[in-house]
Amino acid sequence: MRRLMYEAQRALASPVRNPRMATVIGRLLGAAFLLCFGTGLYSHFLQQPLPGMHFATRPAYLYQFTQGTHIVAGIACFPLLLAKLYIVFPALFAWPPVKSFANFLERTSIALFVGISLVQIVIGLLNTYQWYPWPFPFRQVHFALGWVLIGLLVIHIGVKLPLITRYWRKAPDASEPEHLSEAASPDRSRNLEEVRLWGSSRPGGITGRLLDYIDATPATPSRVSRRGFLTTVAVGVTAVVGLTAGQTFTPLDATNVFAPRKKGLGPQGVPVNRTSTQAKVAEVAMDAGWALTVVYAGTEHRFTRAQLLAMEQTEVRLPIACVEGWSQMATWRGVRLMDLADTVGADAGTSFRLISLEERGSFSKTQMGHEYVRDPLTLVALELNGDTLHLEHGYPARMIAPGRPGVLQTKWLSRIEAIDA
Repeated sequence: MRRLMYEAQRALASPVRNPRMATVIGRLLGAAFLLCFGTGLYSHFLQQPLPGMHFATRPAYLYQFTQGTHIVAGIACFPLLLAKLYIVFPALFAWPPVKSFANFLERTSIALFVGISLVQIVIGLLNTYQWYPWPFPFRQVHFALGWVLIGLLVIHIGVKLPLITRYWRKAPDASEPEHLSEAASPDRSRNLEEVRLWGSSRPGGITGRLLDYIDATPATPSRVSRRGFLTTVAVGVTAVVGLTAGQTFTPLDATNVFAPRKKGLGPQGVPVNRTSTQAKVAEVAMDAGWALTVVYAGTEHRFTRAQLLAMEQTEVRLPIACVEGWSQMATWRGVRLMDLADTVGADAGTSFRLISLEERGSFSKTQMGHEYVRDPLTLVALELNGDTLHLEHGYPARMIAPGRPGVLQTKWLSRIEAIDA
């Protein structure tokens, strides 16, 4: 078996399957994972802040940038991870498979790292299409796997640190083997002779037939060059990013072919994630008796849509930026939330709970810290792109604030309640 494993490694040998190439692709993949992790944490805590957390409201496109980067980096992981697996594939045929307990732990951690990486980027991609063919909650599992993945990445880097340090800037010497495994001996004739002697006592056995096949199959040099491999990886990353990133980054909108959202498509020129039908609010939202209730210090203040329109109106340019990675800049017009807060006597440190007409849903109730409440760009929006707010965008009123995920820009507003400090 040892000789057969050696022959498998010999057949897979290639100029690109060496420690230097593994280090080059590995550091790109590691950077993509770290970008995903950092921007993912920011998105998570915006949606579920810990006590005492406060967030920047400027620049207004901050979440548009961070979440767009999160999705782009996650998509780039696909070709990078496949390239890394291609490079290290011969290591699967190392013999013996496990040399020691430490080696067992190392190989187990690598197997977990690869498996969790594939699961994480696949479910992340499917989330951008809002398709969930699994029985578990996406947000919680994606968040937990992110921590596990980063932990395994740290372990992997720690184990491979001597190799990474050696080949971080150094190209492989011509005298070094072109594959990663240390188990493949360069003395092929001696290895095969050992196998032949072992198999000679079993005439007609499978070992003899395998030896005949090996002897009849000359070793052929790989046609994959280092330059060609790196070019292929670069083209792959450019393609998957370039054909999807336009859903967030306007300069790439023309090449947005595969992303689930396209800029400018939707009611009033803005895409829609959750419709009024899905939220089951169409009838109550169109009720002529609707009024926005603002609660502070136990007192309720009701504002009809006509009363809101009669107040000072402010126009702002802010993006809708969703966790799925798409975003759209738009012009909003309505009443500044800080003006409403002042009308009901709320102090400058008051945070609010936003409640939608939607009775069910993970974000039918959200919280807004005082930093957003007091930002002059935060509106109770009544108009979008010069027209009355469309039902699908939250009529009769919705919240819009700088630097917030789309799921927190509450549509179909019903109540705004002060949160006790």
